[in-house]
Formats: sequence, C-alpha cells, structure tokens
Amino acid sequence: MDATPVVRIGNASGFYGDRFAAMREMLSDGPLDVLTGDYLAELTMLILGRDRLGDQERGYARTFLRQLEECLGLAVERGVPIVSNAGGLNPAALAARLTELADRLGLRVRVARVEGDDLRTREFGGKGAVTANAYLGAQGIAACLRAGADIVVTGRVTDASLVAGPAAAHFGWSPDDHDALAGAITAGHIIECGAQATGGNYAFFTELQAEGRDLTRPGFPIAEISADGSSVITKHDGTGGAVTVGTVTAQLVYEVAGARYPNPDATVRLDTVRLIQEGPDRVRVSGVRGEAPPPDLKVGLTRMAGFRNDMALVLTGLDIEEKAALAERQIRTALHGREPRHLEFRLSRQGDPDAPTQEGASARLSIEARDSDPDAVGRAFSAAVVEAALASYPGFHATSPPKDARPDGAVFAAAEVPAGLVDHVAVLPDGTRVGIDPPAATRALAEVAEPPLPDALPSGPTRRAPLGLIAGARSGDKGSDANVGVWVRTDEEWRWLVHTLTTAEFQRLLPETAPLPVTRHVFANLRALNFVVAGLLGDGTGGGTRSDPQAKALGEWLRGRCMDIPEVLLP
Repeated sequence: MDATPVVRIGNASGFYGDRFAAMREMLSDGPLDVLTGDYLAELTMLILGRDRLGDQERGYARTFLRQLEECLGLAVERGVPIVSNAGGLNPAALAARLTELADRLGLRVRVARVEGDDLRTREFGGKGAVTANAYLGAQGIAACLRAGADIVVTGRVTDASLVAGPAAAHFGWSPDDHDALAGAITAGHIIECGAQATGGNYAFFTELQAEGRDLTRPGFPIAEISADGSSVITKHDGTGGAVTVGTVTAQLVYEVAGARYPNPDATVRLDTVRLIQEGPDRVRVSGVRGEAPPPDLKVGLTRMAGFRNDMALVLTGLDIEEKAALAERQIRTALHGREPRHLEFRLSRQGDPDAPTQEGASARLSIEARDSDPDAVGRAFSAAVVEAALASYPGFHATSPPKDARPDGAVFAAAEVPAGLVDHVAVLPDGTRVGIDPPAATRALAEVAEPPLPDALPSGPTRRAPLGLIAGARSGDKGSDANVGVWVRTDEEWRWLVHTLTTAEFQRLLPETAPLPVTRHVFANLRALNFVVAGLLGDGTGGGTRSDPQAKALGEWLRGRCMDIPEVLLP
C-alpha cells in the first residue's frame, strides 16, 4: 500500500445478509484502494455460534465466500485488498477456504487473518455461553496489510477497525497517533453500516426523493481518508442514494452513547466532530480529537436461554379488549399445570370497527412462550391456542399454523477484559504469527460534562405537531440497551430542541421508557442529542420480547409524537 495523500476505503456490507451484489458494484463502479465488509452484529455472533455447535468447521459468514467466488478475480485485477470480519468465530477456516478458492480460480492471492478474540477456551462468560469474543482493534489488520496481504479476514474486531486498520497501514501511524486514529475510527463508524450513510433508513427520505434522489438502490459509502485522519464521505459517481450532512449525522449518532466513543486504539471525542457539505455527495469530516483508549476491551457474550414459540391471533370489529381477555383466559386454562415459565399476551393496534377494510378493522394478539424445556413451548403450547378455534371469540383466526419450539438465544455485552490478557495475533500470508501488543498508554473512560447550552429560542406562538417535522432520529441496540439519536438542521431548531427535549420529556413522549434509566448526551457540533435507555431490550437482540427487538423504529416512534413546536420552526 503506497502512501498516497488519500486512501479511498469503501464498504460493501453492513450486516450478514446485506446486498449480495454490493461487492461487485463497489469493485466495478469506481476507483477504490481498499474494500471492507462488516458482517458481525451481536445477533450474528449467536447465529454463527449455533452454526458451529453443529459443525466445528463452520462459524464464519459463508456469504462472503460466495461473493468472492464472483469477485476475487476482479479484486485482483483492480489491485484492491479486501478486509472483512467475516471470519466470525472461525477466521482460520475461512482463510483456508479462501486459499482453496484462489487456487481453484488460478489466482495468486495472499490471505492473512487476525485471531485472539475468542475467549471461550478460557470459559469466559461461564456455563451456557455460546460465544465469548473480545472486540479487537485495528493494529492486527494493519500488520497483515503491511505484510502484503490481499485479503484479511478477522474474528470479532470493532466495526470501525476495518477502516482504521487500512488507514493506519497506509499512513504508517503509530499507536499513539490518537487524533489520526480517532478520525479514521469516525470514518469507519460512518461507513460501517453500508447504505445507512448514503440515504438508507434516513428520517428525511421523502425530502431526498423530492430533490430527485433515487433511493431504490443506494450506492455504498466510501471514506477518503487523509494523513491527519480527516476524511470525506462519498460514494461512486452515478450510484443511487445521497451523501449529505444529514445522512452522515444520522449514522454518527447510531448505536453510540456519550461524547467519548471508546475503541481499542483510541477513544473518539464525538463532541469534536465537524461536518461540512463539500460538494454533491461529499461530506468532509474534520476536527476529530482522540484520546488514549480505555485499558479494557469489550467482550460480547451470547448464551442459549432455552426455547421459545409464538403465535398471533387476529381480533376484528367490536369488543376487541373483551375478545383478547377471553382468548388469554382460555389459553391459560388449557395450559394449567404446564404453563411455560414466560407466557406473554400483547394486544397491539386497536382496529376501527367501521374501517373500510377488514385489516383496518382488526387488531392483533401476540402470544409468546419461553421456557428451558422445549416441550413446554412446543406442541402443547400450540395445541392450547389452536384448540380454542371453535370455542372462543367470534372471528377467531391465527396468522400462521402451529410451530415447534425453537432455540431461544439471548445476547448480552456487558463484560470487559484487560487488553493485556487478550492474545491479539496477526497471522501473516506466509503463516508467521505476530503478536500485537496492547496500547502502552490508556485512559479510563469517563463521562463528558454537558457543554454550555445556547440561549433558548424566544417564546412565541406554537403549534401542536409531530417532532419529526423538524427533527431526524436514528435508533438501535447495544446488548440490553437502546439508543435514540435525535438531530436538527438549523441553529434555531437546536436552540429549541436542546432546551425542550429533556430526559423527562423524552420519557413522557415514550412511556415505555419511563420506568427505566435514561441518560441524555449532548453533541452540540452535530446539533444532536443522544438518549441511552438502559434495559429496554431485556436480554438483548436474541432474547427480547419487544416487537422491535433491536429498537430500530424507536426513533421513528419518537418523531411521530406531537409536541408544542414554535410556529417559526415549522414548515
């Protein structure tokens, strides 16, 4: 990797199951220096853990291997190294399959890998843990690239390390270049979720469409990173979607907590990030300050929590609540003496009896059963529901046939381990194993005090209106917690939002969060607030009972809530 003034790093995957064609599109549609792919979410680790329980040669993202069957020759032709965490729980097996693939295709490809994140051999996480993986940093990836690797596959590294590693290798940054590393980590965080940085899942998508932007198939993002760590976020010319200050802000506030964003190589001060629209589909990210990383690494843990089953009943027309109560009473009675440990009935979306469509006149009663015994949530549970079909409320019907019990996984990510106790290893293309030392300088993570607030907007006439008319939001999950990032686009809107959307007001607008600890963080440079809701997701993505188990729509619920908004701010 020659040290040119800018390194263009693209991303072709934001999760396991993202657009299959994206790798070919990114390699074909324009110039790149490095291509990355992020396949590992918390839930993905549980899925890969289940795969490996059945076959010890599994545990990696097989989609990545299939994509390279199509694209490896193109990557070699273009001279684009590929860096991905698709190794999951078994980077050695994936590296071996990639070498076999290259041999079969007649290509000379140097494959390297990063290991050491898997802590299961140390019985980390205790009995019942399916996976236990430390989140490694960027230095192992950088070592592999400096050794001439064409492909680097890793296990569990932080998502942003997929970008920070190539940048560190390209520019020769040392481990104490915290500002530059923090800038690259910021760029990595922006592009790690693929099209979410280019108009995907964007709160103001209707405005982009009104401007003539085609969101049917957004292009994937590129970070053009400079030697000081600053970057420009863009995409290939002619591809769909959009890169704006808004789309970049939305991703910056996604799945973060406070102003200090910890990574194994540097802690990013998110309150220093500055965004400027430099041109069409070009947003400059600058001013990022970094600090020494924390001494401990995050450990992602998954465990099997037993078994689960669910069914949903449709309630139509009149007496919805009475119909739901009758169904619940009948099912609990039928299960008397063998009721699962957890049996929950949730009535959602009250129908309008006078609706012009049957669906509009209907509500749904969701029934969920969970237990350590598969028999308790298997056919016995399903039979208790189905047997009521001719003896229950009028119009009784279910949305699906009876099902067997299925494994119930719970994700939690609250553990930490000192970085010095983790064997971070880069396995170079020639097989040499290089140990990666932990950072020499560390700094314990601490909350940043709320900055001085701007003067409040002068009082004036208000109108009851949805918050989303002026504010964007993006929400997501981290273990059992949810976060909701909220931002506005003008200084006047910010003067109103930062004084009005307090923690208490947030909890009033979203009553589900009222009994839970909620922390507000202020990012003044981004005109953004971030709310972290502790415990909203129960046991986490794989084991929660919410209809939105990853809190992806929590921000849109907030945007739909009405507030007294100054008329001067409203369209």
